[in-house]
Amino acid sequence: MLQRPEGGVESPVAELDPVERELRRALAPYHKRALGVASGIVAAVMVFAVTVFHVLAAPPEAAHLELLAEYFYGYDVTWRGAFVGAWWSFVAAFVAGWFAAFVYNFVLAMRFFYLRAKADLPRMTDFLDHI
Repeated sequence: MLQRPEGGVESPVAELDPVERELRRALAPYHKRALGVASGIVAAVMVFAVTVFHVLAAPPEAAHLELLAEYFYGYDVTWRGAFVGAWWSFVAAFVAGWFAAFVYNFVLAMRFFYLRAKADLPRMTDFLDHI
């Protein structure tokens, strides 16, 4: 129901009951670019931090970060490699986050389509009887 402010003009903001508000929030589609950027930033910071730690501390029995060069072109365990690895991990995680949001939104849309079609089916069963 729309509320009227003191001037008498209807406000476009409708007061929702708490259950409907929570359902809308829970079933809202993901923003693909936002999830991609967030995933990319987290991955870039992690790769950069781990590489810088290995450059500064050089732990003797640590993971072999040189293997990241197999996936990230130009990567090595140096300061320059930290920036290269951060860039490539940002790109890879951005694509993965964007794709994950796309798949989630697609599955959510298909589920809503299925539920709406299933709900409309009883109303449409006698459609052919009237032709």
